[in-house]
Amino acid sequence: MEFTKPAEIERESMRIIDGELLARGIALPEETKAVVKRVIHTTADFDYAENLRFTPDAVKRALAALRGGATIITDTNMALAGVSKIALQKLGGTVRCFMAEPFIAEDARARGVTRAVASMDYASENMPDAIYAVGNAPTALLRLAEHIESGMRPALVIGVPVGFVNVVESKERALAVCEAHGVPAIVALGRKGGSNVAAAICNALLYAAAELAEPERRGGV
Repeated sequence: MEFTKPAEIERESMRIIDGELLARGIALPEETKAVVKRVIHTTADFDYAENLRFTPDAVKRALAALRGGATIITDTNMALAGVSKIALQKLGGTVRCFMAEPFIAEDARARGVTRAVASMDYASENMPDAIYAVGNAPTALLRLAEHIESGMRPALVIGVPVGFVNVVESKERALAVCEAHGVPAIVALGRKGGSNVAAAICNALLYAAAELAEPERRGGV
């Protein structure tokens, strides 16, 4: 059968994902299923069915924040570009990334820190209750952990940086800190992740919050 419409392709992709999960003996919890499947759909990588970790009620609390018009902060413009603007508009939310702002670059130079750290410092001071989606920089995730230990309480931390240096450690630390302080978190343990994964998690949550899970409702006809 030939599928030519985006909605048809997405629906068939999800059907294939369901079949492969069943064949692997993986039964996803109902609360987290949409997020995990969206990440698999984005990456074609079934490892995420096992390496994505959710703190208790992370999805429920994230949906409540998004329905309240929460701001999403990303650590890359790539993730920012991938977050659904249709869903954000419906919910009255926004998505921001400060990495390319000249004042962030200047602050990073002046203090001798990375732009990722400077952007997290700025965002945490000005938008402490936002949703933070980190898909690239482990230094951003580590800085968020420090701010949480100092009293910051984000609506959600998405920790999915990709790579080899400090990546695994940053995710484990962020998850432990979020669990210790009651901050909702979704973390991909191990080396895998990326800006596309961060955006996929945001979109799975946005689609659920805005009741846009069906692709036709997002214009995918």
